[in-house]
Amino acid sequence: MRESELFCLCERQQLFYARLIGLMSIIIGILGGCTLKSSHAPLRPEVLYDYRAPDLGASYNKPYRIKGNIYYPLRSATDYSEEGIASWYGFESGNRTAMGTRFKPYNLTAAHKTLPLPTWVRVTNLSNGRFVDVLVNDRGPFKKNRLIDLSQGAAKKINLDGLGKVRVEYIDQMK
Repeated sequence: MRESELFCLCERQQLFYARLIGLMSIIIGILGGCTLKSSHAPLRPEVLYDYRAPDLGASYNKPYRIKGNIYYPLRSATDYSEEGIASWYGFESGNRTAMGTRFKPYNLTAAHKTLPLPTWVRVTNLSNGRFVDVLVNDRGPFKKNRLIDLSQGAAKKINLDGLGKVRVEYIDQMK
């Protein structure tokens, strides 16, 4: 073999190995991305919360006034079922809920004006039949004609983008 042929072979090998290393880097990057954990809380309510019965004597279950209106929380949510307009909230991340816990937009929670806190409800999106079970742990929404405010994570589960007609039903977590 002449020196020029040897040089040509080395150059081809270098190009081959450079391409091989590049391809392997891309594959490792793609596979590595598959193993990354989500930074959001898991969307499984039974893991996120311990159930406890509403404390009817707590300040968040006493009558309260917002914008001149007085709201009287229900003594019991048993047999509660209502249809109305739902909205969602998520920009209040870290703020305190009526129960004093920190609001996390990807937890499956909700705000309601009069249900006892805490209460579990099933929210069904009437436009597509999808439902999600949420823990009501906050007060609101205080806009006219709104029944419930869902966390961003809960709204996402039922494909609620903005406002939507929903059914809210009490569910007994003790069963």
